[in-house]
Amino acid sequence: MFPLPGCCWSDTDLKGARGRQQKRKLFLLQGWRDAAERQLAAVNAAITSLEAQMQRDETRD
Repeated sequence: MFPLPGCCWSDTDLKGARGRQQKRKLFLLQGWRDAAERQLAAVNAAITSLEAQMQRDETRD
């Protein structure tokens, strides 16, 4: 079994571990945000392109 917190670890070790965990979580969330922003930019570009095509088609008719 794992030792209970506070049994073998000092308080500074726990604070350091929490800080490392928070940094990993922040890195992960920032990566997700960046990926979502890239996808949103691609969707916006596709919408703009499609709208331009539709306008061109309307002027031809």
